[in-house]
Amino acid sequence: MKRSLIPAICIAALLGGCAFAPNAPPAVRNELVPTGKLRVGLILSNQVLVAKDPKTGELSGVTVSLGKALAERLGVPFEPVGYPNPAALAKSFGANEWDIAFLAFDPARAQEVDFSPPYMVVDNTYLVPPGSSLQSADAADRPDVRIAVPERSAPDLFLSRNLKAAQLVRVPGGADSALEVLRSGRADAYAENAHMLSLYSQRLPGSRVLEGRYTVIQHAIALPKGRPAAAQYVRQFVQNAKNDGTIRDAIGNANLRRASVAP
Repeated sequence: MKRSLIPAICIAALLGGCAFAPNAPPAVRNELVPTGKLRVGLILSNQVLVAKDPKTGELSGVTVSLGKALAERLGVPFEPVGYPNPAALAKSFGANEWDIAFLAFDPARAQEVDFSPPYMVVDNTYLVPPGSSLQSADAADRPDVRIAVPERSAPDLFLSRNLKAAQLVRVPGGADSALEVLRSGRADAYAENAHMLSLYSQRLPGSRVLEGRYTVIQHAIALPKGRPAAAQYVRQFVQNAKNDGTIRDAIGNANLRRASVAP
């Protein structure tokens, strides 16, 4: 090889490497990955966000895909921090247990954490037990109806503000508590995202996921308050992930029902 070609080859290799190298400024790294890894808070009871293999314990899903993509962009390891339900994650606010968390946006939560723009929107409706007279989501808000919700979840926060007549019954999140409250008759409907309810319905013969929706939940990335550089970096990451198809592909790979990329 001619000596005159060596510098040019080296420069080309350097530039090629730079295209894939982490590009976060020091201020972003200090705020977003202070431990040298990206600690990602995940709600394990919400299958729209994360799925767990019952045999291997391996995590997958939209939030795992996005968390790994952000960690790769930063050039740091991805470390999942799992919480059994939304209430457990909400209790961790301010405890420095995670650097980002995947969480449904809600104005009440925005008082305690900062949010990125939404990356995904999901229809929320109700699951009703066999024999229920309810036919649509907009017919559930009446005095004789008891609606169960996962405590401190997005459905709980939204319905607490917006129900006019129906009563709320708060339970832990997850399939077991959802099915128990319907089987026992303690609630007439269970509020959650349509994807999860379709999975729960398979375990309760004769149950139905109601047509329509009571709201569309916006899912976003939460960060601890007071980290402006990190917040701006994550906002840009979400926008890029919308534009390049990363979020679309993650939703498709997870086979989510009634979920789509946020506008």
